[in-house]
Amino acid sequence: MNGITDPTDTDRASDSASWASDDERWAAVTRREPQADGAFFYAVRTTGVFCRPSCASRQPRRENVAFFADADAARAAGFRDCKRCQPGGLPRELEIVKRACAALDADPQRRLTLAQLSDAVHVSPFHLQRLFKRVVGVSPRQYQAAQRGAALRDALRSGADVTRATLDAGFGSPSRMYDSAPAELGMAPSAYRRKGAGLTVRYAIAPTSLGFVLVAATEKGICKIGFGDDSTLLIDELRGEFVNADLLEDARQLAPFIAQIDAYLRGTRQDFDLPLDIAATSFRQRVWDALRRIPYGETRSYSQIAETIGSPRAVRAVATACATNPVALAIPCHRVVQKGGALAGYRWGLPRKAALLDNEAQHASDASSRRNDRDRTQKSRLDDLETSVPPKLDHAA
Repeated sequence: MNGITDPTDTDRASDSASWASDDERWAAVTRREPQADGAFFYAVRTTGVFCRPSCASRQPRRENVAFFADADAARAAGFRDCKRCQPGGLPRELEIVKRACAALDADPQRRLTLAQLSDAVHVSPFHLQRLFKRVVGVSPRQYQAAQRGAALRDALRSGADVTRATLDAGFGSPSRMYDSAPAELGMAPSAYRRKGAGLTVRYAIAPTSLGFVLVAATEKGICKIGFGDDSTLLIDELRGEFVNADLLEDARQLAPFIAQIDAYLRGTRQDFDLPLDIAATSFRQRVWDALRRIPYGETRSYSQIAETIGSPRAVRAVATACATNPVALAIPCHRVVQKGGALAGYRWGLPRKAALLDNEAQHASDASSRRNDRDRTQKSRLDDLETSVPPKLDHAA
């Protein structure tokens, strides 16, 4: 393949096979094999400590050693981090990822395979893939795609024609660029170069219990839902995002979408059926998909979302993805709170976030009470039916 790809099952099997058995893991420990770092950890029963395979501390006796796939498993078994090699930290890993990013940034037009990148930083492909996602929050392939997208945006902003911008950004061919660019730009490259010229964006504003709501849509779907205290400022913000687009106020066409938002705020609707037309990097799309899976009336922490998408270290990136969400309510970023339950920042103001969560909690509780009442009523009716049926005669008697 030309581009960086996620490891296939064959890659995983090949990498795991390097230390598939305890004997092979022990051999890696005795050699203090740095490439085994991250692939597994070893713990010493006599000291209660677990280490990286490359740890420089005195090697234990084989019969006192146990192996674990990750640091959390070792801790769960009662072992503590070695102070010398710091298996729970990321000092060496950060340096590896830094070198990998430098290799990717050195020539944005060049498409490195995962194997080529792993050779450049001297770690196995599978270990690099897992480590890169853990630290950066996206895979090397996604990182390189984002870099190409940024280069494409810069070229288009400078006025370059689409063909030249495509080649300068390293896409290789126009067809490949047109397949992937919309996810980065949110629109066709030619429209982006014109800063929205040629696009028609319809919008409507309506008063709600949270202030004014603005809903805007292209022909493909909703591109913005925002709240504010001043309708004029909301329109100005929309104009700033679509500088050269044709903005049309169209309350009639957007009325069904406004009605869904009104029903949600009244507690008569718990989800949305809205077509969306929003730009997103692959990482942000994963975050936004996770947000949409949070049940009505519930919350999740930023760290829980990071774990859900498989990037537990990317808590700050998750917060950034929440802050850049352009469609309030449709992607419920208000359901994400700090680890202790405290409210964190919200693009449309913390008072609105608190009101939304209180509203959901109240209506979720009311719905639960109604279900319980129905269950009790049905049970009572069944009990009444049972007591009203006359007993069967025992003909045998």
